[in-house]
Amino acid sequence: MKNRVERYIAMIRKAILILLLITTLEVSVMSSETTFYVANDGNNSWSGKLPSPNQNKTDGPFASLSHAKDIACQAGGGTIYVRGGTYFLNEPLKINPEDSGITFSAYKDEKPIISGGRIIKGWKQTEIDGKKLWVTEIPEVKDGKWFFRELWINGERRIRARHPNKGYFKVAGVIEKTEQWHQGQTSFQFNDGDIKAWKSYEDAEIVVMCRWVDSHLPIKSIDESQKVVYFPYKSVFQLATNDPYYIENAFEILDSPGEWYLSRKEGKLYYMPMQNEDMNKAEVIAPSLIQTVRLEGKPENGQFVKDVKFKGLTFAHTEWWLPDGSSGFAQAAVGVPGTIYAEGAHNCVWENCIVAHVGNYAIELGKGCKNNKIVNCDLFDLAGGGVKIGETRISENDVEVASGNEVRNCHIHDGGILFHPAVGIWVGQSPNNIMADNHIHDFYYTGVSIGWTWGYSKALATGNILENNHIHHIGIKSNGDGPILSDMGGVYTLGNHEGSVIRGNIFHDIAGIQYGGWGIYFDEGTTHILAENNLVYNTTHGGFHQHYGKENIFRNNIIAFGRDWQIQRSRPEEHVSFIFERNIVYWDKGVALSGNLGNFNIVFNNNLYFAVGDGKMQFGNLSWEEWQKNGMDKDSIIADPMFVDVSKRDFRLKNGSPAEKIGFVPFIK
Repeated sequence: MKNRVERYIAMIRKAILILLLITTLEVSVMSSETTFYVANDGNNSWSGKLPSPNQNKTDGPFASLSHAKDIACQAGGGTIYVRGGTYFLNEPLKINPEDSGITFSAYKDEKPIISGGRIIKGWKQTEIDGKKLWVTEIPEVKDGKWFFRELWINGERRIRARHPNKGYFKVAGVIEKTEQWHQGQTSFQFNDGDIKAWKSYEDAEIVVMCRWVDSHLPIKSIDESQKVVYFPYKSVFQLATNDPYYIENAFEILDSPGEWYLSRKEGKLYYMPMQNEDMNKAEVIAPSLIQTVRLEGKPENGQFVKDVKFKGLTFAHTEWWLPDGSSGFAQAAVGVPGTIYAEGAHNCVWENCIVAHVGNYAIELGKGCKNNKIVNCDLFDLAGGGVKIGETRISENDVEVASGNEVRNCHIHDGGILFHPAVGIWVGQSPNNIMADNHIHDFYYTGVSIGWTWGYSKALATGNILENNHIHHIGIKSNGDGPILSDMGGVYTLGNHEGSVIRGNIFHDIAGIQYGGWGIYFDEGTTHILAENNLVYNTTHGGFHQHYGKENIFRNNIIAFGRDWQIQRSRPEEHVSFIFERNIVYWDKGVALSGNLGNFNIVFNNNLYFAVGDGKMQFGNLSWEEWQKNGMDKDSIIADPMFVDVSKRDFRLKNGSPAEKIGFVPFIK
């Protein structure tokens, strides 16, 4: 009996040992074949299979991402763990179809930074014209091989020498007469003292805003006696008196701590330091690359980058600039590319990533990008905007159309720093995308722009969902800067939107300089879109505006505290423009509705209106009674909706609110 028990125990031990051996072999195979490491103290001649160099420094992690990617590709995929530190790239990391299935991940809780910049060193102290400065020579600038418009010191953006330091000058007048608003000019008049014939003016650029665009104009010459500044090419649109502008990058306007000036002629970078700032101890980075990562599928050939993932990585220090002869774009800074660019990418993921301190848009999902996800990412300090999805063109080949992408739970903020009309999320000719649970704020132009067809011709931006986002400080930033542009919205739409929904969002603090600070803005040809359960407040020109469109539905929303008016309808058409029902409208300034009522091809009913303070119960030129006589709001009421605390912008409804009478369904918890 004893021998039988001993044999049985021995068998169990043997089985356990075999199982452990198999498990160990599996783990070893997985580790050797699918897991690689990259570190700043790595070496590309090593195996890349250790997270740190071994004691004899004969093996350890790889040194570069591109080499690790190539080895992982040869191994059939896997995960590349990136150790903490900054990785300065000589060229963008290129991901090809054969690299599909690779994951790039931060190692444990470390914070790797993938940088398209260069370290600037060699600083010396100097004093010029009474200015105590630091200066360093950059030969590539003098040789015309490198020029930059952004600088980061110790992780913070520094200001390119600017005049005025805060705020804006105003165009005094124009001497070139143009017939159309979309025709630009090569000069404008300035007020006395605003611009001078500085010795370094050839390095300077003027940024002037008009309508919804900005123009970046190098200075060609300055006639100080006539108070006229000239440019080598035209502004984007026709300039007008009082358009705001500022000047950048002249030595004479380098006058405030934290400002810098880059001289092409001298090849020198000048910097006026902050208090107690020692440039020999500071980390100074200037952008060198346009992009950090490129996913390069070829959808037109059926070649796709699939299932590539980026987790916990930071991408930084890039810059793109306008080609010679161009001063800007007609809308949304649409031609500015993404720091991370994808084409023909399928089912790729950016998760818990940061894109910051960049000179362009953060992430661009271009031609043929389908079913990708940008989740839990922080995108900020952006010269351009946050995310671009799709193209401006309409492709007849579905494999080339971007669709089904998702931007969820991201923080997209502090953008439009160089390209002021850039937006938080831009969706072009692209259907069936989801933008949900994002926090978007501090842009000079629109929060989210969807669609790229003006009018009723073919459009692909159908079936898009914008839900549960918090979008605020659009047009005017939270630090009080702005507004400098017009014709914007918390969300802005164009063209056919069959199946698109805007719901559960909060839009507030939206301002246009001359006109058009709207919360929800249906622009040209917006058709068959539903906006419901949205809260819109603190706008300059109203919570809702439809320029022209067809049979849109605006229902069960709260609009409050528009400065000039609450609702706007601009163009009458033969069809029903929109249906406005079961909404609460509350205001203390301006009128209820503005615009062209025309043929009354609109539907208003079952709404609750309440004007307090200086608010007027006026619909266009009509009183409430005249409005109702024209068939509008027959079953609507005028009553206090009984918000919990309107002074604190708490728009929850108290029990017994008369909103129940119009069928309003509360959506604020």
